[in-house]
Amino acid sequence: MQDDKAEYSLSGDYDLSAPISSDFGLRQGLTSYGDAHFSLFLRKVFIKALGYSEDALSRPIIGIINTFSGFNPCHANVPQLVEATKRGIQLNGGLAIEFPTISVHESFSHPTSMFLRNLMSMDTEEMIRAQPLDACIMIGGCDKTVPAQLMGGISANKPVLPLVTGPMMPGSHRGQRIGACTDCRNNWAAFRAGDMDIEEISAINDELAPTIGTCGVMGTASTMACITAALGLMPLRGASAPAVSSARIRIAEETGALAVAAAQAKRRPQEILSKESFLNAITVLQAIGGSTNAVVHLMAIVNRHPKLQGVITLDTFAEIGRSTPLLIDLKPSGDNYMNDFHNAGGMLALLHTLRPLLHLSAMTISGQTLGEVLDASPFRTFPLSQQVIRPLSNPLYPASSLIVLRGNIAPDGAVIKASASKDRRLLSHTGPAVVFENPEDLAKRIDDPDLDVTKDSVLVLKGIGPIGNPGMPEAGLIPIPRKLASAGVKDMLRLSDGRMSGTAGGTIVLHISPESALPESPFGVVQTGDMITCDADNGKLSLEISDEELKARIEARKKEGSDAAKDQLDRTRRRGYRGLYERSVNQAQDGADFDFLTAVGPSDGSR
Repeated sequence: MQDDKAEYSLSGDYDLSAPISSDFGLRQGLTSYGDAHFSLFLRKVFIKALGYSEDALSRPIIGIINTFSGFNPCHANVPQLVEATKRGIQLNGGLAIEFPTISVHESFSHPTSMFLRNLMSMDTEEMIRAQPLDACIMIGGCDKTVPAQLMGGISANKPVLPLVTGPMMPGSHRGQRIGACTDCRNNWAAFRAGDMDIEEISAINDELAPTIGTCGVMGTASTMACITAALGLMPLRGASAPAVSSARIRIAEETGALAVAAAQAKRRPQEILSKESFLNAITVLQAIGGSTNAVVHLMAIVNRHPKLQGVITLDTFAEIGRSTPLLIDLKPSGDNYMNDFHNAGGMLALLHTLRPLLHLSAMTISGQTLGEVLDASPFRTFPLSQQVIRPLSNPLYPASSLIVLRGNIAPDGAVIKASASKDRRLLSHTGPAVVFENPEDLAKRIDDPDLDVTKDSVLVLKGIGPIGNPGMPEAGLIPIPRKLASAGVKDMLRLSDGRMSGTAGGTIVLHISPESALPESPFGVVQTGDMITCDADNGKLSLEISDEELKARIEARKKEGSDAAKDQLDRTRRRGYRGLYERSVNQAQDGADFDFLTAVGPSDGSR
């Protein structure tokens, strides 16, 4: 460590004849006072108020992002993780300094957590960029926090290491395991249908989240953890170890050690992450039956990379899906929970299974290629591992767990999680639309006994795209009308321009683009009674009207004075963060990021 430490030495700071040009430690990113030596002198004055010695300040500085919040039970173990991470850093010769950023929880964020994802990414980027860090450990977990940190970390382009908080353990009800949040939705649907009384749903409420941590199924949080490991940015065990386990604490310590090494080697994300890294991540996404949210998040993440924007598109997801089977037997596509996945070998076992489909030359934060990581960590299968992580020869679903759809009402694409369909016949279905213009309209009419709807109808919800709500809410899981649910209907074809929780299941088309809030959106002109065809096998989603009729409807909607045109004008006058969001957010196929945050920035300064 002595030679490395010399590189970080602060001796000679006050030699006024020498320029301050180091990229390390306290000397980087000096506050602008017009005198670099005074800037460093003043910085050291104030940091010494915290009791740091010259020896401590001569070491690599590793920042730790602390996202603890009393409103974020997914992150309740962050204080423990911070302490273990500090231990790993300091055992390996670094100096650990923690700092906060905002914390976003799915169930506590109004109007949606997605509305705040880009704000968190900005906070993450600017705090990493602003402070004298040689590397940064980003502690996150809940759905939008990990993508926000990856987006900001790639843009800041200092060595970054994500550390997820880990999944919760399942609970128990009447001898059956249950867990957030697939079972939240399934049991609520049963309660709505009258199959469960108020006492039982109340008892279940106590058991769905029995420990701290992220949802214990293959929802968005678990999906993003697995994808982050597949990108090569975290230890493989870090994707699945339970939040309440000692393994999670040891992973934090290991991450601290890795951060010191990454700082010394200057392993920046824009250099580590390649096209092959993202192809591996998408392969894992398809193999785990991951959340549809991950498609939006991955597009936002890849579009922060100056060399990769435009290289990975929705078509990449479709292409990889056709050759990648679903292997993980976890809810909502299967039956098990994240602790089962961890006990079955987790990401190490999965990547060994997927090895023939992976790009093994992709680099990782350790400095090894993915192939070298796997070679150094052999895995021997056992009965549980093959039960939860199926072999390629015996998949849970043959291919294309997530499918990209296109057609005249989704010219820029849409996504469906075919593996989570409860009635596979609906993946190839034509039926009449029952249209709800916005969530308020849905709430008012969905349970009306006079609603003209049958099990063959196609439920359509507009107004929940990136701009529409705003914040692209997870309202795509349109509830089955109560009169049909009471009659035993469990699934219907449902369409929206919004998102669906990764914990949810059903035959549900999401992320329809362009969204209905835009006057030029074909989806925005769908009317009740229109026939809609979904042909998932062929990637088609069509409104069965003539091209001339579709064009006429759109032109009428674009005219000055129309409701859609008025709404668009209102957005140009909105104040605050909401105004910034609505004027700057791009569409789902581009990641619903702010156009000015992408690697190339806004194309022409207009929406």
